[in-house]
Amino acid sequence: KDLKTDPPCHPRACAIQDCLQRSNYNEEKCRKEVDALYECCNAFYKENGDEASTVSCPKVSLLR
Repeated sequence: KDLKTDPPCHPRACAIQDCLQRSNYNEEKCRKEVDALYECCNAFYKENGDEASTVSCPKVSLLR
């Protein structure tokens, strides 16, 4: 579902920012949101190829 947003995976990237703000920027408390973004980004690259890009995802080489 989040692959169909514009840009792809954007809601998951926003969820990380929201979590960080709620947790006073304690990254450990947002691990679930980070993992969800990486899951979405992996699916994005599988569907669109390693050369694809979206502002919501790290480059494929950094993701892997």
